[in-house]
Amino acid sequence: MSVPVSDGPAIVVDYECRLQLEAESDLFPAGATFTEQLRAKVSAAMPVTTLNSGNGGVTRVTDRIVELVVPATETASLSPGSAVLDPIRTDLTLPRHLVFMLEIPVVQPVTRGLG
Repeated sequence: MSVPVSDGPAIVVDYECRLQLEAESDLFPAGATFTEQLRAKVSAAMPVTTLNSGNGGVTRVTDRIVELVVPATETASLSPGSAVLDPIRTDLTLPRHLVFMLEIPVVQPVTRGLG
């Protein structure tokens, strides 16, 4: 099975990360809610943070676009390398996995300690 890979922005440790995801179909309909656990790696026992529609971590923009926001306080606990997350639709009777996972690079900034 092949896995498509797309280039995108990295999470910068100690800085807020905003990332917009665009789907090829209408995965994010009006009224839908979403939850995603950001983990340092898939096998990590504890998530770094949980992003969801209620805490401002996942915001629906259109039927095909959502924006993810990881606060600087949460990126501070990541180490350079990568982090993973996968979106779950939570407004349905049974939560539904949207059948994709993101592995996002995590980088250490040169300029730090300003906050």
